[in-house]
Amino acid sequence: MWLLLLALPAVRAIVTVYPQPAQAQATLGTVSANPANYSGVAAYNPTTLNAPPVPSPAVPSTFNIQLNTGGTPGASIQQSGDFLGFSIEMSVSNQVCTHALGKNSSHIQIPFLNLMSNIVKRAGSVRVRVGGNSQESATLVAASEISEGRILQKNLTGVTGTTQTPPLEFSDDLLFMMANISSLINVEWFLGIPWFVTQPFDLDIVGAAEAILGETLIGYQAANEPDLYFAHGHRPSTYGPFDYFGEFSDLLTQLGTSGKDPNGRAKTLLLGPSIADAGWTPEEVWDTNFVDVYSENLAFLSVEKYPTDNCAAAFNTGAPIIDPQTVFPDFLNHTAHTSLLAPYLNSTAFAQSHGKKLLMFETNTASCGGFVGISDAFGAALWGLDYALQMAHSNFSGGMLHTGGQNVAYNVPTNESTFHQWTVGPVYYSALVMAEAMGPSNVTQVLDLQANNNNEFTPAYAIYDAGEPVRVALFNYITDPSGASDVTAVISVAQGAAGGGGATPAQVKVKYLVAPSVSTKGNTTWAGQTFGGNFASDGRLTGTEDVQTVPCDTTAQTCSVKVPAPGFALVFLSDAALAEVDGAPQTFSTTALTKTQNTVTVNPSVLATSNGHGGPGDPLQADNQLGSTSKGSKSGAAAVRPALLMATGGALAFGAMLVGRMVLR
Repeated sequence: MWLLLLALPAVRAIVTVYPQPAQAQATLGTVSANPANYSGVAAYNPTTLNAPPVPSPAVPSTFNIQLNTGGTPGASIQQSGDFLGFSIEMSVSNQVCTHALGKNSSHIQIPFLNLMSNIVKRAGSVRVRVGGNSQESATLVAASEISEGRILQKNLTGVTGTTQTPPLEFSDDLLFMMANISSLINVEWFLGIPWFVTQPFDLDIVGAAEAILGETLIGYQAANEPDLYFAHGHRPSTYGPFDYFGEFSDLLTQLGTSGKDPNGRAKTLLLGPSIADAGWTPEEVWDTNFVDVYSENLAFLSVEKYPTDNCAAAFNTGAPIIDPQTVFPDFLNHTAHTSLLAPYLNSTAFAQSHGKKLLMFETNTASCGGFVGISDAFGAALWGLDYALQMAHSNFSGGMLHTGGQNVAYNVPTNESTFHQWTVGPVYYSALVMAEAMGPSNVTQVLDLQANNNNEFTPAYAIYDAGEPVRVALFNYITDPSGASDVTAVISVAQGAAGGGGATPAQVKVKYLVAPSVSTKGNTTWAGQTFGGNFASDGRLTGTEDVQTVPCDTTAQTCSVKVPAPGFALVFLSDAALAEVDGAPQTFSTTALTKTQNTVTVNPSVLATSNGHGGPGDPLQADNQLGSTSKGSKSGAAAVRPALLMATGGALAFGAMLVGRMVLR
């Protein structure tokens, strides 16, 4: 035993990482297909829509943007770089968690680590919520009660509600896996407390999370969409905000006597009410005195909102089925975002007045799986980025892009992972670019510039850091390959809030997010780099980065930046503003084989210069720099199960973002 203890420090495996040389960029262009002829899962449906026509009258092609140093009226509260995070539905954790995050605490997905690392490099951290409707009936059980070494199992005969959510059983290995991820990269977690049964509450997840996740757990959701409980058959018709208020009190009482929160930390990390705008308004909850009474317990306030739903088509509810082509334009204009968020402006002001942060805790293009041709197309990347910036401008303190199962359009499934790599969908680009727009300072402020006479097709935002303009975000929602609908923003910077004197730089740097059309699938580039098309990515951007330098007119004190139709431009007003979000992120590479059937044999000499790269004798070794995935010390997690990182067949559906293949040991 003594010898074994001496050997324990060596359990933490050191994994050598080799940067990948430029590789061919696999793309999936815009194609059309008859949905009736497609029999696969929604995530890979190749159906594309027609881009909306060019607006008539034409959008003004040139407009001015005047910025001031020293702050400006109307800018948002200070925002963090990790503003846009991810929400993973617990009921599909066998598709998302076990194949996206990892199979278990000893098998962690490399593409997931790389994708999160991309954002951490730009924002400093990333927030991930594991929960959703299915958290409400999830039960923590011993690992021995779950078959085949999995971390959860579902009771498919007990589904409930419109979304047909199954009850779950999960083991603490799910939490150990999350902790091991946080030991590698700076991921912070939200979990949900089961709320369908309140007498008594099942608080086992709290006790386990406190012991295993420690400081990396930053919030416990107290009920998910309680305003839908009656509609889904979990409460009587009389259930309302005051009933929820009482249940919150019951939770605190039971938590205090349960022994699950020995340090009293969990009771200060609750968030609610997470209503879905389905009968209750936020104001009705605030009017119960919810925030004042439970102020010391509420780490965040939360709401959930999708712009629309596809429930009629997904679950045969009997309601009219929405035609994606008809509603496609609704996702391609700025007015849709301001209208969607207008009812929450009172609540963001209320949160500030009570010293709280309000989160949009679950959202995506459309609930019940999104729309094929919208949720999986380039237009969704522009939609998600504009939505995130508008939330920031509206004084939300974060938004979580939701992920469901394989039969949804804003996700990608797991069953292709044995043969393919991951597919990175459009709203992951939204999150990546949002992290770069915000930066890691955590004091950025966002201002909707109402640019081009508040034209809904060409919105623009200014991002301030410590009162100084540092970046400008420019959109063009129009699809026009002729170039006639390209727009040019003429940017100038003046000294002081009153606008006196010139402070326009001599040049600016610009990164572009572009694709041929808003309906394009899989042919998106960010600053010339891409994650490719279907089954083409290990979570690392490929290609040569293209940061364009735009000289400014020093006489006129203006910088003219063109935005293609369609496209997005992020303008860096100084080299320092670019430097804080630039550079290579930490990467993770395949290091072990777990799939021994349905595989191919690879000559080791060929493998040395292919996916893994590097090592003795590698002719590319001179161009490679060695790194390590293993840090010298652990993050804030209280307990981490030693894990070897392993590459294996896996998959994900990550908010129209990902598809899986490799893991890690």
